[in-house]
Amino acid sequence: MSRIGRMPIPIPAGVEVKIEGSVVSVKGPKGNLSKEFHKDMEIKIEDNKLMVGRPSDAKEHRSLHGLTRALLSNMVEGVTKGFERKLELSGVGYRAAKQGNKLVLTVGYSHPVEMVPGDGLEIEVPAPTKISVKGIDKEKVGAFAANIRAVREPEPYKGKGIKYEGEFIRRKVGKAGGGKGGKKK
Repeated sequence: MSRIGRMPIPIPAGVEVKIEGSVVSVKGPKGNLSKEFHKDMEIKIEDNKLMVGRPSDAKEHRSLHGLTRALLSNMVEGVTKGFERKLELSGVGYRAAKQGNKLVLTVGYSHPVEMVPGDGLEIEVPAPTKISVKGIDKEKVGAFAANIRAVREPEPYKGKGIKYEGEFIRRKVGKAGGGKGGKKK
């Protein structure tokens, strides 16, 4: 049995879970999430806990067991606490600003880059070099944060770019650069 798949998911107070066939809907204080899971996975509620079972020990069922449990856990956590991903900008003149619902990035291109968050996502810019992406769907939060990072990924020579908070950028040594450059006589 999958160690992760076996673990029950406690349903906190104020969270309502509905199971209709292979579609699971979770309703909580922060919002609603609904997802369709694989038809073979057995999802049931026992003693105010979500349990995930699998019909056989086939490779496909074993791999889906832990995945289904992790996705359900993320749904329950999302509607209660929510998810947040923080990014940092480093580089001379690199800054972020929020204009209405749009995120405007000035990261060394000839034009500012504008990004509009999807439904259920919220952007905060607490400082010109910090961005925070919040939402109840972990997948959407992570995907939008990755799209922001992809605008100007951190480069290894000077460390300039957009990186996740706490991410370590492995630095490289530049060219040696000694000598006069040119042919020897």
